[in-house]
Amino acid sequence: MNCRGCGAHLHLPLIDLGTAPPSNAYLSAERLNQSEQWVPLRVLVCDACWLVQTEDYRTADSLFDADYAYFSSFSSSWLAHAERYVVSMTERFGLNAQSRVVEIAANDGYLLQYVARRGIPCLGIEPTASTARAARDKGLDIRELFFGEAVGRQLAEEGWSADLMAANNVLAHVPDINDFLKGFATLLKPTGVVTFEFPHLLRLMAEHQFDTLYHEHYSYLSLTAVQTLCARNGLAVFDVEELPTHGGSLRVFVQRADGAARQVTAAVGELQAREEASGVRTASYYASLAPAAERIKHELLRFLLQAKAEGKKVVGYGAAAKGNTLLNYAGVRGDLLAWVADANPHKQGKFLPGSRIPIVEPARIAEEKPDYVLVLPWNLLSEVMEQQAVVRSWGGRFVVAVPELRSL
Repeated sequence: MNCRGCGAHLHLPLIDLGTAPPSNAYLSAERLNQSEQWVPLRVLVCDACWLVQTEDYRTADSLFDADYAYFSSFSSSWLAHAERYVVSMTERFGLNAQSRVVEIAANDGYLLQYVARRGIPCLGIEPTASTARAARDKGLDIRELFFGEAVGRQLAEEGWSADLMAANNVLAHVPDINDFLKGFATLLKPTGVVTFEFPHLLRLMAEHQFDTLYHEHYSYLSLTAVQTLCARNGLAVFDVEELPTHGGSLRVFVQRADGAARQVTAAVGELQAREEASGVRTASYYASLAPAAERIKHELLRFLLQAKAEGKKVVGYGAAAKGNTLLNYAGVRGDLLAWVADANPHKQGKFLPGSRIPIVEPARIAEEKPDYVLVLPWNLLSEVMEQQAVVRSWGGRFVVAVPELRSL
């Protein structure tokens, strides 16, 4: 396989997680008597441009289909993050009723709803029918498309050249990352700004977040790699912020390379230097993740087996993609984890891919009073512990497995 960023041959491994079904391919009861497609989940590193990426086995349209079940609005902390973003961008870049805002991967309208409330014309691009429908129910203008250079040109011809383009947690999800970025250079006004948010590779490596690796994430990004990708496709990074979301993310501010150049902030150079010092441009930097993943797997299995031997009941919370990576890599099934609760009604009544553990309403936690609640989306631990504080009333404990097993 060649690098999807620069085309160089890939030979440096990051990790091999065996085989797994797509992490968001939740099963209906009717599909339980059918087979699932398990495909290799291997991640490689390009030692030419340092883009970390999965091997190719599934096409984007098969991963992000009409039944896609990830709805952003079921996380209160993520909604608050989106609202703060809109306030900040409106003030920083002077957005008003004459501006144009375009969000790529608008999902269920979790962010654009706040743009629309300010009277700023906005458009969302969202390829999955389920979430696009939810966004339209909020009164938003949504196009069901996969974004790229051709779509960017089409929208520009329609008058949607953008002052601000938002792309949260989507840059990692595109197989043709060069065509995707060219779309921004095509649709952005010469004075416009793009913001990309994505989990930061440095945090993934430092905190052994191997469960964030799954087929729907084609790329794992450092500022180093993103700057190279942008430069190749007519864009330039001029600012960066570090965020706590998704276990540690970057918000990268980008402009057209041929546009009205803004001064590059000191934050860009500082983070570049930190990445360089960490070793992102060295092969040895990537050797630590695989043994850490194996340790985490063994810790989780020891805990679950011990709990079962003691007659304790363990359930999960959050039918998240990262949880599916963890459970399938560790070989956990319903005998060790009875069920997983999730607030998203689009997931309730379905079953996790691979493990086939049932997904239930959160009310089941108070009804059955389990001894342990394994929080699979560990990045939302504080939110889950607050929402499910009742677990403490019967002596129940919360547990997370990454980056190490903790009982809280």
